[in-house]
Amino acid sequence: METSPDPRRRGRGRRRRDPGLRAAPIPPDVSAAEPPGDEPGRRRTTLVALAVVATASAAALVAGLPTWAPAPAGPARALTGSESERLAATRVTNYRDVRVGVRLVVGADRARTDLVGWIDWARPLAYLAVSGPGAGADRGLLQATPSAVVLRPDPAAGPVSTPPPPDPPADRWRLRDLPPGRGLAGALDLLFRLGSRHADPAEPLRRGGGRWVGRETVGGEPVDVLQAALPAPAPAAPATGTPVPPAAGDGDPRWWVDRDSRLHRWQGRLPDGAPVTVELTRLDRPVLRPVDALGGRAALPRALTDEEGERLARVPARLRAEAGAAVTVTAPLGAAANLRGSGWLSWSAATAYLSVAELDTLGRRTLLRRDPTGFARAEVPVGPGAGSATAPTGPPLPPPSDAGWRHGVRPGDDLDLLVDTAVRASGTPLRPGAAVRLRADRIAGRVVDVVELRVQGLRLRYWLDRTGLPRRLELRTRVGAWAQLDLTPGPVPAGVAPPRPEPSAARASAGKPTTSPRPPARVRR
Repeated sequence: METSPDPRRRGRGRRRRDPGLRAAPIPPDVSAAEPPGDEPGRRRTTLVALAVVATASAAALVAGLPTWAPAPAGPARALTGSESERLAATRVTNYRDVRVGVRLVVGADRARTDLVGWIDWARPLAYLAVSGPGAGADRGLLQATPSAVVLRPDPAAGPVSTPPPPDPPADRWRLRDLPPGRGLAGALDLLFRLGSRHADPAEPLRRGGGRWVGRETVGGEPVDVLQAALPAPAPAAPATGTPVPPAAGDGDPRWWVDRDSRLHRWQGRLPDGAPVTVELTRLDRPVLRPVDALGGRAALPRALTDEEGERLARVPARLRAEAGAAVTVTAPLGAAANLRGSGWLSWSAATAYLSVAELDTLGRRTLLRRDPTGFARAEVPVGPGAGSATAPTGPPLPPPSDAGWRHGVRPGDDLDLLVDTAVRASGTPLRPGAAVRLRADRIAGRVVDVVELRVQGLRLRYWLDRTGLPRRLELRTRVGAWAQLDLTPGPVPAGVAPPRPEPSAARASAGKPTTSPRPPARVRR
């Protein structure tokens, strides 16, 4: 007799025929009174439920992964620990990246100044084109270190949207004294402070003072917008106690920083209140070449080889074998003392005689003499055929006795020091062990080795040709620039040696030293 199959056995049979559900639990019977649905309906319900679970799991997984896609900015909040650490590492990252392209906008409307170029934090050096309605007399090209700024003015230059030429022009550069904290000076100070060899120990404390204000995309890179003060320059003496983080506010600058602690934009105000925006192009990083006033091409200092050391040691004897040299001078001593000059030097007579002019002062010329008794200067008017300030002719011969010479025993400024050092080079022993070779270079078509050393507290560079003859002598000035004296060996005209001072002056100067490592003050011209 045929009997009906047990429903429980029928259910178990269906589960066995569907191996994909073998491990799944039997759902509870929540409605015993409701007749069971058909088999395809239950299967569709199960598949829909599984799809919903899978979708929710995927969404939860994606939400749990770190994402840097821009999101709508939420309310400002305090920095997290990781955000504070990234902000603290930003300036060190800039320094380690060495160079970036920069674009600055300082001020607004008719007071706006635009700067486009590059910053090298490791050297350090900035090279920029300056334009905009607020640029004024600073329009043109600019190079700067933290201690010196040189400009090549170009009043006719229009708005600049491209960087300056990679190979800077060699002429017409002037040393400038800029008002601290304002305009160009404030912008340059900001640029150099955005890079640092070491992180500020107080920077991690920003997690108690800085703020996160949003997320954006800059140049295709997702970034966090963080708000915190720019660290102050390092104090002369270490601070005592525990630094307290400042409270962040809307007046603090904003930093656009990516997840690798790279800065893409900075926005804030200079000390004078002028708004400033800095845009960084991190893939634009050519090698920068400083102009001569800032030290010339990049160097890789190393010790001298034996051959180079012997060549340097023979310099005094090599000069004594020469009658003398024609000289040209480029001496950036200050904003009102960008000097150019020419003349002659005699090592055998220990004399020098030059005519010097200031680039921005027309109609006057300074005559400079140096002999074994000391120095003398005279101001004379510029006559016809005297050349220009950028290419002056030599001084008049013989030296005019009625020019109102002012005599002094010691060097009066860095130009006197440079001339004095060049005259005494024929009798000053040079120690190769204290020198370093910076680089090979060229001057007047000749290959030279640029050798740097210190002599009586002066930082000097000798440009030596392969015969051991100096072709240029450079001196690091007190304003952080380099003054150059170029030498062309050859006969010296008769009358270069100035007349001796009056006997009373000679007796007054007897027994006194003729040189001083550093004069106490610069003589105003």
